[in-house]
Amino acid sequence: MINKNVFAKMTEGKLSIRILGSGTSTGVPQIGCDCEVCRSVDPHDKRLRHSALVTYRGKNILIDCGPDFRQQMLACGSPHIDALLITHIHYDHIAGLEDLRGFKDLPIFARADVIAALHQRLAYCFAQHPYPGVPHFNLVEIDDINPFDCAGITVEPIPVMHYKMPILGFCIGPMAYITDCKTISLQQVERLHGVPLLIINALRIEEHLSHLSLAQTLEIIEQVKPERAVLIHMSHGIGLHEKVSKILPENVSLAYDGMVVEINKQL
Repeated sequence: MINKNVFAKMTEGKLSIRILGSGTSTGVPQIGCDCEVCRSVDPHDKRLRHSALVTYRGKNILIDCGPDFRQQMLACGSPHIDALLITHIHYDHIAGLEDLRGFKDLPIFARADVIAALHQRLAYCFAQHPYPGVPHFNLVEIDDINPFDCAGITVEPIPVMHYKMPILGFCIGPMAYITDCKTISLQQVERLHGVPLLIINALRIEEHLSHLSLAQTLEIIEQVKPERAVLIHMSHGIGLHEKVSKILPENVSLAYDGMVVEINKQL
């Protein structure tokens, strides 16, 4: 569990997070699907692929950069981005990197395995003599343990497992952000106990091999006991936004594209 005095100092000030994409890798509606969620006309049931923009202490920190990133950024006025945090290398979390070409030498924080994969997948961006106009990235290696400075803000990694793949969530000020988690250690749960805002994935109602189901996510929330929790990275299998929202605990809500959550924590 985080020392309360340290936590109080860490969480001082206002944080806001905009959910750019609340969906999973297929998005919602899913191509070729005729289920009631994919046919829904409720805008809360239209889910682009995963990404979020955190604003804290005057800085904008992007978490993941999926294939819908251009559309998402245009929808919120194309704000400046100071840094990017990458949770893992899966396509729905990194496919929008090309659209960051307007942010020259943007610091991108990621595990060593993610950095190695980016060098392979985007080799033309890291060539000795790159083609004119390609994006310029400043890749910064982070690990599972040590806090790091991100645009002048201390960020703490949260190691979780995405089936057999180790990936990272992040603590930023009063918020903990976790996506694509299937399992999280008791040590991390205890460390997050009482966090003001927990953003966490819940793929669908039924159990899944590599993602938390709704019931599993709610169990973790019950253990962490955040003041507020918001569910992200949802497929059409989560059900209709309106119906599911009615059965959630009072302090838990489903995210939707464009949702802005604000927390002003002065302890």
